[in-house]
Amino acid sequence: MQVNPQLRKKSRTLLTFAAMTLLVLLAITVQGYAQKYTTFNVPGAGAGAQQGTMSIGVNARGSIVGQYMDAKNVYHGFLRKPNGKFITFDPAGSTGTWAYALNNTDVVAGWYADAGNVCHGYVRDANGAMAIFDPPDAGKSAGQGTWPADINDLGTIAGYYVDQSDVLHGFVRDASGNFTSFDAPGAGRGPGQGTEPMYFSALNPMGWITGLYVDANNAVHGFLRAPDGLIKSVDVLGAGTGAGQGTEPYSINQWQEITGPYIDGNGVYHGFVRNSDGLITTFDVARAGTGAGQGTIPETNSRHGVITGNYIDSNWVNHGFLRGSPAGIITTFDAPGAGTRPSQGTFPMSNNRKGQIAGYFIDASGVYHGFIRQ
Repeated sequence: MQVNPQLRKKSRTLLTFAAMTLLVLLAITVQGYAQKYTTFNVPGAGAGAQQGTMSIGVNARGSIVGQYMDAKNVYHGFLRKPNGKFITFDPAGSTGTWAYALNNTDVVAGWYADAGNVCHGYVRDANGAMAIFDPPDAGKSAGQGTWPADINDLGTIAGYYVDQSDVLHGFVRDASGNFTSFDAPGAGRGPGQGTEPMYFSALNPMGWITGLYVDANNAVHGFLRAPDGLIKSVDVLGAGTGAGQGTEPYSINQWQEITGPYIDGNGVYHGFVRNSDGLITTFDVARAGTGAGQGTIPETNSRHGVITGNYIDSNWVNHGFLRGSPAGIITTFDAPGAGTRPSQGTFPMSNNRKGQIAGYFIDASGVYHGFIRQ
C-alpha cells in the first residue's frame, strides 16, 4: 500500500509536535516540582561568618536533620519537625555534635567529638533517648574514631571508622548493636586511605550501601556493597586516575540507582547516574564551570530517580540544580538570600519522594542558613 507523502509529512509533524509537547510538559513538571522556599535558622545559631544552620537531610515526612554552629563556634545537632518545631541535642561529653543521618521515623544518627577530639557515634530515638557506640577497632587518638553516616527504617546504621593507623574502614551496625566492618577491594592501607560510605542517602531500605574508597595512590573509586556483603567497584569512564581524582558515589535509592560526581584528569567535577544494571549516564549542568574544582556535584537521588545537587560556576559561586527522571531535564535554582561571591551560594543536600529539597545557603556575609524547597 502506498502512503501519501503529505500524510507521511503530516504524521512526522504531529509526532514532532507531540514530542515537543511532552518535553515542555516534562520541563513544567520538573520546574514545578518544587517552587516554594522556606528558609530557617535554628534558635541559638550564630550570626557570624561560617556560623549558622546547615541542614543536611529531609525524610519522607518532611523532617530535617543537620547541625548548627553557635556564636562560640561550637556545633550542635538539630531536628526540625514538619511543623517547623526545632529539637536541639548534644550527647553527654560532646565538644561538637554533627547530625547527618535520619530515617522516616525521625531516628537520628551522627557523631560527636569528645574533649580529646576523638569522634564517637550516637543514635537518638524519636523520644530523645541516646545510645553511644564505637566499632571495636575504632582508634582512640585525636582525629580518629567513628563517623556514622546513614540510617534506614530498620535501624541499620552505615558509616566508617578510623583505626589507630589512621586508615578508614566501612561498618554496618544492626538495630541490635552488632557490628560488621568491611573494606572495598583495592582500598589503600595508608593514613587517609581506605573505605568511606557516604552521608544521609548512601544506605537504602534493603541494606545496599554506596560510597568511595581511596587506593594506595590516593585515587578515588566508587563502591557498591550488597546486603550479603559482596562489594563491586564503580568507576566512570573519563574519571581521572591521579591523586584526588576519580569516582565518588554519594547516594543510592530504592532501585539501586547510584548518583554522585566524578572528577576528571583536569580536576573538574561531572555528574553521573548508574542504574541497577550497571549502565552509567554522565551529565553536566550547562552553566557549570570548567576549571579545576568547578563543575557539577550531584548529592542525592530520590526513589523516583530525581537527582539534586549543586554546581560551581566559573566565578566559584554555588547554585542548586534538579535533574528530572526519565528525561534528564535539568532545572537550576538559587535560594532567596544566597550570596553571589566565591564559595557562597546554594547547597541542596537531599530530596524526598514528595519533591521537597533540603539544604543550606551561604549569604553575602558568609553566614549559613537552612532551606526547604517544595
